[in-house]
Amino acid sequence: MSLAPQQLENAASRYASEAIKCDSQGARGMAIANYQKAIDALVQLLHLYPTSKLNSVYSERMRSYQNRIKALQELRGNDLEPAVDPKASPEERKSASDNRDFEDLVMKEKPDVSWEEVVGLDDAKNALRESIVYPSKRPDLFPIGWPRGMLLYGPPGCGKTLLGAATASEIAGYFINVDAASMMSKWLGEAEKNVSKLFHMARDHAEKEGLAVILFIDEVDSLLGTRNSEVGGEVRTKNQFLTEMDGINGKGKDLKLYVIGATNKPWSLDWPFLRRFQKRIYVSLPTLEARQNLFELYTSPLKKDAKLKTLELARLFDGYSASDIKDVCQAAQMKVVNEMFTAVNYKEPVAGEVKPQPREITMLDFREILERRKPSVSSEMIRAYYKWSAQFKAL
Repeated sequence: MSLAPQQLENAASRYASEAIKCDSQGARGMAIANYQKAIDALVQLLHLYPTSKLNSVYSERMRSYQNRIKALQELRGNDLEPAVDPKASPEERKSASDNRDFEDLVMKEKPDVSWEEVVGLDDAKNALRESIVYPSKRPDLFPIGWPRGMLLYGPPGCGKTLLGAATASEIAGYFINVDAASMMSKWLGEAEKNVSKLFHMARDHAEKEGLAVILFIDEVDSLLGTRNSEVGGEVRTKNQFLTEMDGINGKGKDLKLYVIGATNKPWSLDWPFLRRFQKRIYVSLPTLEARQNLFELYTSPLKKDAKLKTLELARLFDGYSASDIKDVCQAAQMKVVNEMFTAVNYKEPVAGEVKPQPREITMLDFREILERRKPSVSSEMIRAYYKWSAQFKAL
């Protein structure tokens, strides 16, 4: 049985985080192995769900992991920097390196995601409109400035990445999607230089072209979170990030540069970083109304019993995330398709024959799925988010 999309995405993030840890400690072989596992999970995700709106994001992550693997393999071979044209001047070498970094970090295709496709999450959408969309369109209406750092936190599978993608589409600017692996230096010990280079690149585009730029940093806790022990490079990287964030906040209304951090573990972030994220937005589990809309969305292309009511489904699957609900609808379709193929009287159609179709999906199918498919978010996790929100939430 194949893994659900959220499980695959979580697996990729988990392997990438482990790779980063090994990378920072100089365990290059282990780092390469975990980067490859992250790639394998993303490849499976792209193969199983080829029409996902987030596939361009996953492709960019794969490319960043592949680039890091290549760099580590070169380091393992001879501990030398990658080959460059020996005839190139120092300036040309630096320019080539900067261009490669740019290619690695910037998404060529902006996500094709509209606000309408983000079901529910009204507080989050309103906060992002107020902080990013409106100032980008009418900076003259904000004489004392606006927030430049936003933190999206909450359970996995609730739409944090989708929110970032929709915001980028709305402002029609540059969308730089980065995760912790991309923030790591190609060469051990230079991660803080990569952070500086990334922010410099973003500022350069915002200032020269006058377009809004969003830096979307997924799993930001793996980069900026609290650890029991840190090597010197990690400390320097964190300090560099603080310096760059302060530089953005001090630029005034002429610079349309925003940083969106996403995390499932906000309590892992140090207070100095929380202060730089002026908006701290809880991306919660879907409400009853949102769950009904999600079931409307995901069952609309399916053949279903006329008696099937999405409101009843929404009540039945209380506590399920948006990603969970999509998985449930996929499971319902797979159930009836499996019945069709395994039926005693099933025959493969020959050319010209009408292809057989599965029966209608019923409420009973969903009730059976409910028994064997539990929500990905526990009640303990939700209580932890509420507790943290009560202290740190900032809309």
